[in-house]
Amino acid sequence: MTDRIEYDATGLLCPLPVLRANRKMRELPVGGELTVRATDPASESDFPSYCKQTGHELVSTSREGEVLVFVIRKR
Repeated sequence: MTDRIEYDATGLLCPLPVLRANRKMRELPVGGELTVRATDPASESDFPSYCKQTGHELVSTSREGEVLVFVIRKR
């Protein structure tokens, strides 16, 4: 079973969603997944950039109404 953490970053503005998600990633073992929900439009480009810089895998990006949902797997 994969370790999974969910983090609600709705209402936070750049750079807080990525900074706080990065803290949560530290709690996960390699292969663990973090699901982040964010409303900041900048998150749409911030999370792919974050994954590219850190080597984590952006598993999926989706939208639930105004909420952007990112699933990131720790490398």
